Amino acid sequence: MNSRDEGRLAGIFRTLFNDPGLTLRDDLTARDVDGWDSLNHVNLMILVEEEFGVRFTTAEVSGLQDVGELKRLVAAKTAVRQAA
Repeated sequence: MNSRDEGRLAGIFRTLFNDPGLTLRDDLTARDVDGWDSLNHVNLMILVEEEFGVRFTTAEVSGLQDVGELKRLVAAKTAVRQAA
């Protein structure tokens, strides 16, 4: 994921979790962010899908363990979309 896309992703997190100082790390998990519960996880996935023009399967969403995996998934999905 390029730095521009990382910035877009960070903006989604900062807005959704109302934390302008939130820094995304690859090992960041829901346990590390106040308010990142199951409902906000769904909201996060919807916002990421809308921002990046991608769609996630239920298995992809439920299998995510940390922000690094989310970054890799978004990068893979956007690469496929751009190649098409």
